[in-house]
Amino acid sequence: MLLLQKLAGEIPPIRRIHAAMVPHETAPRLTIDDAGRSSWSDGFARDVRLGLTASPKRLASRHLYDEIGSALYDVITLLPEYYLTRAESEILERYADAILECVGEVEIVELGPGDGRKSRMLIEAALRRQPELRYHPIDISAAALRPLAERLVTEYDRLIVAAQCGDYIHALQARSVRSPKPVLVVFLGSSIGNYERADAIALLRTIATSFKPGDWLLLGVDLKKSPEALEIAYDDPAGVTAAFNRNVLARINRELGGTFDLKTFRFVVHYDEKRGSVDSFQESTCEQRVRIAAIDAEIPFAQGERILTESSYKYEREDVRAMAAESGFRVSADWTDSAGRFSVNLLTVK
Repeated sequence: MLLLQKLAGEIPPIRRIHAAMVPHETAPRLTIDDAGRSSWSDGFARDVRLGLTASPKRLASRHLYDEIGSALYDVITLLPEYYLTRAESEILERYADAILECVGEVEIVELGPGDGRKSRMLIEAALRRQPELRYHPIDISAAALRPLAERLVTEYDRLIVAAQCGDYIHALQARSVRSPKPVLVVFLGSSIGNYERADAIALLRTIATSFKPGDWLLLGVDLKKSPEALEIAYDDPAGVTAAFNRNVLARINRELGGTFDLKTFRFVVHYDEKRGSVDSFQESTCEQRVRIAAIDAEIPFAQGERILTESSYKYEREDVRAMAAESGFRVSADWTDSAGRFSVNLLTVK
């Protein structure tokens, strides 16, 4: 019902979580810093202006994950065609204890935990080895982060949660995520694949320089496979991924006073084998102009003109090792699912 309300535009207000909103005994174990949320919202208008006045047009994929987008993505992870979440979960179910045995007693910093299903596997493995765990989830979606943080401190009485809402790079550079203890940074879901190579290297370097030599990074990457398997994973027959992708245009309408007619755009997915990227587009089906009040601009579209909304890069195992070496890491271990579709890699800061 909540998802239907969101899709209809009846979005319940987001509540600010503080100590009084969780059971008294868990309140001292929960902090949520959402200082980065306002700057993130301000950046949406700036990115829309830059992206839609560029040639070719593009929108940053991070803006797909507003409250509605996050809810739709949760549905995508349950689709039979979208193997990524199941494959990565299989790896963590089988190897979480082995991963924690490699890193020893740690604090965990997670970039983009989503609904926390995979996070729990690592949290439970850590709590089997150490008396308590400090966990720092960082997410751009306040709607996803806040309820997750509240649930986790209720479920695990030896867990301390210090959550941050906002941009990964700014959060990583904050002193609050540094620790004299060893740190395991967790970046799953093949999220690194949403970055162009230069940007992916820059993010990995930021992680490497924000932590100590000997700290760890657990990195999930999707492996290269047939174009057919990849394209259907990102363009499911039920149309959920299309709705998730198109929502960014609806978000511009809602938040920036846009006049996108969603019926005049169609969803297009293509796997570029040379680049190793599944690219997603919104394609205009007619010549039109779209007014966006917040940026005081009218954006022209030719018939067939596309907006790139997401690129999802796929890797070979040697690609991961090359990226690690270039950004200040080395690969200590890696694991794949039983079908060899996905890889989880344990990197250490050099």
